[in-house]
Amino acid sequence: MPDTALQNAENICRERGVRLTPQRKRVLEIVARSPRPLGAYDIMAAMDEDGDRKTAPPTVYRALDFLLEQGLVHKIASLHAFVSCHHPEHDHASQFLICKDCGRVDELENQSIDQGVHEAAAAVGFVAQQQTVEVLGRCMQCQN
Repeated sequence: MPDTALQNAENICRERGVRLTPQRKRVLEIVARSPRPLGAYDIMAAMDEDGDRKTAPPTVYRALDFLLEQGLVHKIASLHAFVSCHHPEHDHASQFLICKDCGRVDELENQSIDQGVHEAAAAVGFVAQQQTVEVLGRCMQCQN
């Protein structure tokens, strides 16, 4: 994650009146710098590599809960893993393209997909409150 993106996260938290503690910031850095989604234990291992004391699982899970709540990371449910959000400054429905070969995840923010899901749900009397679309396939690099 470029320093400007981390500064953006700090600004968002300050504007919302919430604290981006050093541990939360470190978890965000680890997730954002990873080219692939990371599970909680991957994040814990990366934190342990940086210091000389073991990181407890609840510490990482609490940080991830905070980052999810603030929209700074997304959970990829099918992978039980986390990626940084490309648009943390506003609420949005996300769509993720997940490469089944290399594990790369790209985030989309396509309003027409979001609207289509809401309209299809409404047509059957369902009110969609939150959505995440995960599309499994092969990225361009793995296709070549």
